Amino acid sequence: MLQELRIQRLGVIDDAVLDLHPGLNVLTGETGAGKTMVVTGLGLLLGARADAGLVRSGATTAVVEGLVDVPESHPASLRAAEAGAEVSDGLVLVRTVSAEGRSRAHVGGRSAPVGVLAEVGEHLVAVHGQADQWRLRHGDQHRAMLDQFGGDAVAKALARYVAVYDEHEAARAELASLREAARDRAREVEILQHGLEQLEQLDPQPGEDADLRVEDERLSHAEGLRTAAALAHDHLAGAQDYSGQEGPGAAETVAAARQALAGEVDHDPALKELDRRLADLGYLVADLAADLSSYLTDVDVDPARLAWVQQRRADLTALTRKYGETVADALDWGREAAQRLDLLLGSDSRIEELEPRLAELDAQRTSAAQALTTARRKAASRLAKAVTAELGHLAMGQARVEVDVSPRPSGLGRSGADDVEILLAANPGTPARTVAKAASGGELSRVMLALEVVTGAAGGADVPTFVFDEVDAGVGGTAALDVGARLAALAEHAQVVVVTHLPQVAAYADRHLVVRKASDGHITSSGVHALDDDERLRELARMMSGAETEAALDHARELVAASSARRAAAVS
Repeated sequence: MLQELRIQRLGVIDDAVLDLHPGLNVLTGETGAGKTMVVTGLGLLLGARADAGLVRSGATTAVVEGLVDVPESHPASLRAAEAGAEVSDGLVLVRTVSAEGRSRAHVGGRSAPVGVLAEVGEHLVAVHGQADQWRLRHGDQHRAMLDQFGGDAVAKALARYVAVYDEHEAARAELASLREAARDRAREVEILQHGLEQLEQLDPQPGEDADLRVEDERLSHAEGLRTAAALAHDHLAGAQDYSGQEGPGAAETVAAARQALAGEVDHDPALKELDRRLADLGYLVADLAADLSSYLTDVDVDPARLAWVQQRRADLTALTRKYGETVADALDWGREAAQRLDLLLGSDSRIEELEPRLAELDAQRTSAAQALTTARRKAASRLAKAVTAELGHLAMGQARVEVDVSPRPSGLGRSGADDVEILLAANPGTPARTVAKAASGGELSRVMLALEVVTGAAGGADVPTFVFDEVDAGVGGTAALDVGARLAALAEHAQVVVVTHLPQVAAYADRHLVVRKASDGHITSSGVHALDDDERLRELARMMSGAETEAALDHARELVAASSARRAAAVS
């Protein structure tokens, strides 16, 4: 619900605050007082296009601010929250227009694009002016209104259809994707299979490339390794020289050193420690000599083994060039390739699964669409009768409304198989035409009012606030009382704001606001005032006779009493 609307420096309005009632709010005033600026300001707040010419002469900016009371779960609150707005304590909307034509919007205390303001506004207020019957000028809105009126029967049929339609579309898209990718898939399968065959034939082992690199190095230098080890062994263990004499080795030299110390070590602990170290050195030299001897036994010169190792390394190198820098990388690729190959090979079976499933879903979708069409046609008949009857209370007693549900030329869509059009025959004997073309501006407003009353009574109102501008154009007398009664009926289910010239409509107000202009001889400005009971009677008297005479005031009292009686009778 729109709780408060403040307009500053917009057209003739300098600064006005509208404190709005949850029910029927009526806005009146003399011609030129600025009633249109109120509706214009509300339009700006809902994202309408800004015009620098709207800014009051001499001012730099015009500002419109609205305070809306909606629950956090309402679509408007959810959309505002997406934009970063604060919505826990109500929703504040602000629109600023500069004299240069620049426009800014704020939603819930956060700056936002004007488009966001419009999206939020669509969920909050429906404005019905003679030139703004957008819901009647767009075919998809005709269908939306019918579906709202249709209640659970249409809602369940639509939900069932949408569920089947979405599943059908998902299956169709997946099948099309699989079929379109068949050639690429076949090429990828061939590449993966070839790579896996290479891996299987070569059968590389984890770490094998590093082990072979070490072995290749050893086999390639076997002669040098043997010569170096033999020479080192001779130096440690001793060996014959060219004359055949046995030369001393390091082990004998160490032993001779110990022998030289043997007679004196007991006389000095320091010398005894050095003797111990010589003993350790002797043991170490002996161990090294034994290890070198064992190494000489293990080092083989094997050309055949060297050739195999080098060929194996070459094969592994060719493999890693394709599938990874190391054997471990190639093995990882193999595992991933095997999984991918299973998925690709399973695509054909998925196609085989999808084809009959898609045919089954197609049949279900057609059946669900037919059920939805049937539910809509039943609702369409009821809606046409209800709106036609409602128009009888709105000075359009000769008008006839039809709601046509016809097959959509483009076939099934997410909303079903139907095009829905609300048709109006404004006079007897005339063919029914689309309501946007068959009705004048004032008639469009009344048709919209009738639709909102009917759908609101059925629980189908989708916005909390309705604004009607000049809905009573071309209406007078008793018919005007009927228009007021229908507005009051709509106000039982939603907040209603109506701009009117007719006292018969204003008499039904829960809150009566009047736009008054004043001039100091230089500048004319307007303000909006909420009327108490006495002020309301005087305003109704002015609207009826142009003067606040006792006769006019008595007539105003009678009018208020009559409207109250009608409203009470309608509620009971």
